Amino acid sequence: MEKFKNNALVKKVGFNRLVLFCVLIFMYFAFAAVSPTFISYSRILSALSYAYFLGFLALGVTFVIGTGGIDFSIGPVMFCSALVSGQLLTRSGWPLGLCLVVSILVGLLFGCFNGYMVAYWRIPPFITSMAIMQISKGVGSVFTKTQSVSWPQASEANGWYRYLVKAKIGGVEIPTGLIFLFTAAVICSIILNKTKIGRNILCLGSNKEAVRLSGVNVKRWQMTAYMICGVLVGIGAIFFVGAYTTIQPGLGDQYNNEAIACAVMGGTSMAGGIASFGGTFIGTMIIALLQEGILAMGFTKDYQLVITGIIVIIAVYMDTLSRRRKN
Repeated sequence: MEKFKNNALVKKVGFNRLVLFCVLIFMYFAFAAVSPTFISYSRILSALSYAYFLGFLALGVTFVIGTGGIDFSIGPVMFCSALVSGQLLTRSGWPLGLCLVVSILVGLLFGCFNGYMVAYWRIPPFITSMAIMQISKGVGSVFTKTQSVSWPQASEANGWYRYLVKAKIGGVEIPTGLIFLFTAAVICSIILNKTKIGRNILCLGSNKEAVRLSGVNVKRWQMTAYMICGVLVGIGAIFFVGAYTTIQPGLGDQYNNEAIACAVMGGTSMAGGIASFGGTFIGTMIIALLQEGILAMGFTKDYQLVITGIIVIIAVYMDTLSRRRKN
């Protein structure tokens, strides 16, 4: 095993990411064996549609976890962004392009608020994110007067945004959203591993006090991680409505744990200082495949919640063991 881990190609790809990819392939064939309809192209497209918005949430929360923080508000904030921008589009007549920008700005605003309270007011991230979760739910409900918002279909005016998720070329549906999500994961990876922003974010998670004593503005970089997360959550809202169209106020909590599971499963340490966007991307595909596979087998989504919770516990436990060995 050690010889395999030390292989040049394995080191370049990453042993954990390689294992995750093998798990993804195994899951696909396991579900296909149990439910033959699972291998249909429509099932694959359905799983990918779920992966797009969840992937953007997971990429965003990876930055936050990298600092040693946590954010349980990403799901409700995503819904709030979609509700506010959708209300402006469908009931106030704003241009679609501007509404897409508003969605991102709403996510950024909540990210700034969240990051400011954590970095400058020194409120624990858990408490802050729980408060933001309730606030975002309230804002979405008040703004839409507790009514659901339905974005335009692809065939309707202003429906071109749905091509960001899925487009028809020659009568065949192409998962264009996969291109955007993969590109976002690559960009996030470059930011984390090749820029000052990423280095400082990971250093915060490793040893915040040492970073502060070295003269780095800890508060600024801590807030930056939450701001990046907010932007990605706002983009996730666009891909959610691109896949599912209708948004209801007061929801979104269910996606918090799933996004965190994607990140932690992918190799991001809950203690901070270690993050992998390649792992987060593969982790997203596993959770999306799990969700679609459970539905294909005739079970309800409740089973996925149980399995996702177990995955989080196992991933965190493995991370804890790894850190103990290193220490």
